Amino acid sequence: MSYIDGFVVAVPTENKQAYLEHAKLAGSIFKEYGALQIIEAWGDDVPSGEITSFPLAVKAKEDETVVFSIAIRPSKEVRDSGWQKIMDDPRMQEGENPMPFDGKRLIYGGFEPLLTL
Repeated sequence: MSYIDGFVVAVPTENKQAYLEHAKLAGSIFKEYGALQIIEAWGDDVPSGEITSFPLAVKAKEDETVVFSIAIRPSKEVRDSGWQKIMDDPRMQEGENPMPFDGKRLIYGGFEPLLTL
């Protein structure tokens, strides 16, 4: 069964191109370590709620856009064996591939698919 990592982050809107470049490099590294597919989605219709929402979850500011990303892997075992390699890869380090957003407000988690249609 496949395994999915989901990520949500607030990116300064002016950093859209820098984010795309960051995501291309990071995505290629994720694929190198077992990901089957990477999807990066730039927020288009992401309302802010009163109690909870994507913007509230990442404390998005007025000049930021919420980005939703997923990495699909063939299994949790592939994800687990590749995760530390991804984090240790020199190309993922701040000096090589700086995050064009506040990484402290990035939220992520691993998910086991429940239904695929």
